[in-house]
Amino acid sequence: MMKRTLFALTTALALSGCSMAPKYHVPASVAPAAAFKGDAGWTPAMPADDVAKGQWWKLFGDPVLDALEEKVEVTNQNVAYYRAAYAQAEAVVRANRAALFPTISASASDTRSGTFAANSTGTTTGSGGSVTRTGTTISATGSASWTPDIWGKLADTTRQSKAQAQASAATLANATLSARGTLATNYFQLRGIDAQKAMLTDSVAAYRRSLEVTRNKLSAGTISEADVQSAQATLSNAEANLRDLERQRASYENAIAVLVGENPSTFRLAPAAWNPALPSVPGVMPGDILQRRPDIANAERSVAAANSAIGIQRSAFFPSITLSGSVGSNSTTMTNLFSAATSLWSLGASAAETLIDFGARSAKVAQARAAYNAAVATYRQSVLNAFQEVETNLSSVSAYRAEAPHYAAANAAAARAETIIRNQYQAGTVDFTSVSSAQSTAYSARVNLIQNTVNQQTAAVALIQAIGGEWRDGVELHPAVK
Repeated sequence: MMKRTLFALTTALALSGCSMAPKYHVPASVAPAAAFKGDAGWTPAMPADDVAKGQWWKLFGDPVLDALEEKVEVTNQNVAYYRAAYAQAEAVVRANRAALFPTISASASDTRSGTFAANSTGTTTGSGGSVTRTGTTISATGSASWTPDIWGKLADTTRQSKAQAQASAATLANATLSARGTLATNYFQLRGIDAQKAMLTDSVAAYRRSLEVTRNKLSAGTISEADVQSAQATLSNAEANLRDLERQRASYENAIAVLVGENPSTFRLAPAAWNPALPSVPGVMPGDILQRRPDIANAERSVAAANSAIGIQRSAFFPSITLSGSVGSNSTTMTNLFSAATSLWSLGASAAETLIDFGARSAKVAQARAAYNAAVATYRQSVLNAFQEVETNLSSVSAYRAEAPHYAAANAAAARAETIIRNQYQAGTVDFTSVSSAQSTAYSARVNLIQNTVNQQTAAVALIQAIGGEWRDGVELHPAVK
């Protein structure tokens, strides 16, 4: 019997480590193009070690934004959730890896017992009777059990959980990148509103002066009441727009508070001088996106986990073997507890196999294969989405950049026209309708110029996210402020 058990143990050790999972290869995806069509200046990337990673927001040169972005990884609650999920996934890996090894346990006891004498009626005297015999039994037992991973089920389970943990890490990276990108977008929108408010505040002051001029002209009898009402309408509309900008700013400020994990009721972001810095387009080959984007990494690791799941289900067709052994000793004294005369041992092996399940195991294998195919499709779609997002955001960056000099020229022309019309009105050669029209055109031109810069900044952030949060090269200023 002992020899047969040892033979079973040796056989299990020899077979342990096989795997029923197909050999894994990263799925083929859509072949990357030689270059993106959205930007003719898109150039081959330097080696990965030379590519700037991590703190991409610092390229905008805004210390307030830098401080806010640093908080995201620590206090953003969505990021905290995915960080906890990743820690949970790592714990699952450790638990599954531990299943590859034997389980060892030990127990000990110390029992004292005795008997009571019986009286003449044949009943036990109970607590008042005399104890005629007492004894002490000391025992210690150690046991071990092990299910050898003959068909690789446990190893595949460990590989699956490891791939899932890696996918969770990619999800955490993607959530962090998304939160930081959203924060930067909201921040630039808020600063754009600050710039509009500063510009509109100056405009309101100018409109008040214009209204005073028209009232003086009305008193002098050189204009009609209509000019005064037109000037009042221009001023009132501008004041209403100013209040609406305050509403929009509060909305972005509250959103930023949540992104950095603070209470919107107590969070304040003071107005600051507008910084229209714009990072220049980086150089990167399309294929590098597959190495950069965390969502693609997540999808690929999910494919690897699904591949291991096939092996887990296929191993159910083979028997499972469990080896167990124990050693113990009983004695009345501690000194004799571990003597050979008082010791017992056992060693055994058991096997279990499902003979008929009416296709249940085959169905589970088919289910695992279908899940693998679905994961492959998701991975390939993630790659396509990545290329689409890069192309779209590259086009946006190029378009906004091309629009900038036109908006700058329009702003300069509208400002000159406003000055000319105002001088003509003061000279009495034109009515206030011309002034109002010139003021409206100049205001729209200034708003368009500010919004174009905000659009370039937010498009740059979107492009950074699309290429996985990596960026390099210098920083250029908006043409209007060079």
